[in-house]
Amino acid sequence: MSKAKNSNGYLGVTEPISLSGPTEKDLKQTAEVEKYLSDAGLYESQEEAVSREEVLGKLDQTVKAWIKKATRISGYGEQFVHEANAKIFTFGSYRLGVHGPGADIDTLCVGPRHATRNVYFFTWLHDMLAEMPEVSELHPVPDAHVPVLGFKINGVSIDLLYANLAHAVIPEDLDLSQDSILHNVDEQTVRSLNGCRVTDQILKLVPNIPSFRTTLRFIRYWGKRRGVYSNVMGFLGGINWAILVGRICQLYPNASPSMLISRFFRVYSKWKWPNPVMLCHIEEGSLGLPVWDPRRNYRDRGHQMPIITPAYPCMNSSYNVSVSTRFVMIQEFTRAFEICQAIDEGKTDWDALFEPYPFFESYKNYLEVNITARNEGDLRNWKGWVESRLRTLVLKIERYSHEMILAHPYPRDFSDKSRPLHCFYFMGLWRKQMAQAQEAEQFDIRGIVNEFKSNICAYQHWKEGMDIEVSHVKRRDIPLFVFPGGVRPSRSSRTALKNNRTGPTCDVSAGQVGNVLGTVSISDAQPVPYKGSHTKPEPDYSVCVQLPGSTSVLPTSLPNKEALNGHANFHAESVDSEHPEHQQESTFAPAHNDVCHVVKQHNSFLPNSNNGWQSYGFGSSLNSSQRECADSAVDNFGKTEVT
Repeated sequence: MSKAKNSNGYLGVTEPISLSGPTEKDLKQTAEVEKYLSDAGLYESQEEAVSREEVLGKLDQTVKAWIKKATRISGYGEQFVHEANAKIFTFGSYRLGVHGPGADIDTLCVGPRHATRNVYFFTWLHDMLAEMPEVSELHPVPDAHVPVLGFKINGVSIDLLYANLAHAVIPEDLDLSQDSILHNVDEQTVRSLNGCRVTDQILKLVPNIPSFRTTLRFIRYWGKRRGVYSNVMGFLGGINWAILVGRICQLYPNASPSMLISRFFRVYSKWKWPNPVMLCHIEEGSLGLPVWDPRRNYRDRGHQMPIITPAYPCMNSSYNVSVSTRFVMIQEFTRAFEICQAIDEGKTDWDALFEPYPFFESYKNYLEVNITARNEGDLRNWKGWVESRLRTLVLKIERYSHEMILAHPYPRDFSDKSRPLHCFYFMGLWRKQMAQAQEAEQFDIRGIVNEFKSNICAYQHWKEGMDIEVSHVKRRDIPLFVFPGGVRPSRSSRTALKNNRTGPTCDVSAGQVGNVLGTVSISDAQPVPYKGSHTKPEPDYSVCVQLPGSTSVLPTSLPNKEALNGHANFHAESVDSEHPEHQQESTFAPAHNDVCHVVKQHNSFLPNSNNGWQSYGFGSSLNSSQRECADSAVDNFGKTEVT
């Protein structure tokens, strides 16, 4: 395990950028930040805090009773039963101290070697919880990547993981931070322990925990409002944001939260991805577990936005990020930093940062994914599976079009009250700006959509009635149920929003595309459960070639939603340009792209006598002259803040 401080006395892989503390103005802005978070209802009441403590105490008592009862049933002697013990640990937002009202509590149950996961945990503990009147909504997921038992105790949501250690007896003073705890355990246990080990290590590696917590609470709220908080959809989740904030705290150890917020957006809008963000050096360890290392691991080289966990085995916590979602997040970082500058200059207030992302006004063409099932239970399971695979459709679009066409997934689902047992997801489409004008290139996406369908339909627990449709929807035809109150924004409000938008102008020209995308039904490419049914033949449409000045690529007789298995030619030429250098001018501050290139690429890993190798990132491995150059460059983005 890495030490909290290195030999030079600072936290992190490099020395801080600045040791400056807050001015009176910074302290005043920090007070405004704290008031804003409080007014937004992000802090739980004292009553709820006490209730959570009671629930955790009840859970700890339950697992201690469970392990003794299960050990006795297994035929062990009374002395062994008396010594049998299990222990509850917390991790995630609750352990970090940034949870809000009604948030889940991420918990870990640690048990001895004889208490196996399938029999003891998912059978006997499950049955014991099911008999408790205060427990509700018990939902085991034993075959998940990280097996989990979900339930509520007195209305408080609990996600309970299980670590089956090699210990004969679990001591009450068990220290999970020791690498030796990973000896002779299975992969599920290593993954289950990872949450607690990473969370505790983050808290050890930040210089000021109260400032870290306030800043992280602010960034988490911002990420949710701007639609970039979702690990499963290819954005970032709780642990990712915590590591990013922790690194800023290391670089500015004496800064107040208001200062850290501004520097957070400044640094990450200019970070040279895919250089990794790390809170400590990566160590090989003595157990032979794989760690993130793009020199050796081919898969690691393809990661778009590496954010490395600080506990052994150090891994990339953001491997779900794609080219599309990284682009969206960088645009949001840039927008947020410009607004922070405007706040500092008194030109706007904190509300501007938290304006919801205008997803359904930002594009002209969307993909609509509609899933359905026969009952609520099936829909919940089907939804969880489809949601976990949606990012693969984004990746397929990127790879098939050679990253000319990008897809922006919206990180939440929608429901239509008029259509029960249906769930909808949306993706916006746009084209990256090319260096030179090129002839229209045509992409037939039937194959990748069918491949996506086939993967979805391979769901291990598929049941009759679980269906999926993927449709092309133009902006003007977006269903009303996605808008607040079911009311589509007026043209004047959309125009005002566009004029004030600092993010991407991610548009697809519907006039040129025509009916490019359409509906695809599960019956077109049937899964294994559909044995004996007939496959629907594909209509034979000729491939159309987009010519300059043409207005449609499909026959005019086709309906607005055309089967993707029929004709689905996507023209890159028809998609409006989408590139940082071609954004609409911001209403806040101009962006400069003249940051000194002091950052090496992600494969520039050099041997290090103490740590085996070392990586380079913004503020990660800068000498004094490089640091001065970098600080000067980022200050071209606004007023000088680094001293």
